[in-house]
Amino acid sequence: MRSTTRPTTARCTLPKYMGFLISEPKSPTCTRFEEVTGVSHDSVNRFLHRESYQPKDLFDEAAQHLCLIGGTLSIDDSVLDKPYSHYTELVSYFWSGKHHKTVKGLNLISLYYTDPYGRHMPVNYRVYDKSHGMTKNDYFREMLSEVLQWGIEPAFVTGDSWYSSVKNLKTIKHHQTGFMFAIEQNRKLSLEKGKWQQAQSLDVPDDGLEVWLKDFGKVKLFRTTLKNQHRYYVVYLPEEKLFQGPDFESIHKQHWQIEQYHRAIKQICHIEHFQVRRERPIKNHIFASLLSFVYLQKMQLEQEFINIYQHQRELFKETVGVFIENFTKGKDQLLPKFVRFINA
Repeated sequence: MRSTTRPTTARCTLPKYMGFLISEPKSPTCTRFEEVTGVSHDSVNRFLHRESYQPKDLFDEAAQHLCLIGGTLSIDDSVLDKPYSHYTELVSYFWSGKHHKTVKGLNLISLYYTDPYGRHMPVNYRVYDKSHGMTKNDYFREMLSEVLQWGIEPAFVTGDSWYSSVKNLKTIKHHQTGFMFAIEQNRKLSLEKGKWQQAQSLDVPDDGLEVWLKDFGKVKLFRTTLKNQHRYYVVYLPEEKLFQGPDFESIHKQHWQIEQYHRAIKQICHIEHFQVRRERPIKNHIFASLLSFVYLQKMQLEQEFINIYQHQRELFKETVGVFIENFTKGKDQLLPKFVRFINA
């Protein structure tokens, strides 16, 4: 993390705010922070408005715990639901895969890296801002360029069909990197160059099918089945590497880590639960949530717990047990009185 020129005198700091996010089970508000820490809610507000954390700060923390060469870099986005937010900057309407419709919220675009040893963390992100005039694909190419400059050398880049445009695929190919991307079932492919047909019309064996992808070149096509629906993926490796390295199942499994990450930052790190309205405090809250996830992953790597959900369960296990015991004792004393009252 960026070093400060002098010790801070602020009562609310990033470590305190992160600790609050991953320990508070229900209501991570500024007033709740004041209740549990004694630090005024105004101090929390000043912290969120004062700082200006950037995606590079997140990368610098995550990179300390990852092997940056030879892993899988995954792109995806998730909607942070804010249905009751009014006059809140960055909040707009986005398509949600969870709700299967357009919903009100923020759109978080993430690059998630899984290294060759199975360790995985977010390494870059953007909060979609319509005023920038950029698409999610523009953000992706910008973020990809940044992490490559910062030192990541992935073996594969993966993503869903939203990010499988020819421009994106050619950008990845230009960097001499392999990829695995989902494609729509009507995407044009060819067994014989020049004779195009839709992916859904092809008979794809389990070990894949070599085809030409229109406007791109030679790739290998794979098909999976989920809930009686076929899904199609194209895999590419630079020619000098032939088709070696991780198999399709391994790459597909690594890509699934980003879906688990989206679930965890919402359920464990309270990324959706903020009550500020301006762009800077919103982005600082999101940064703190993502960095909290990085530290939970670090604690898991150090075998302090099996998974990050166990961490939250363990926090309150003893308290819940004591409450149940005391409550039971109280009920045992009250029950005879209640029975006598009913029989009277």
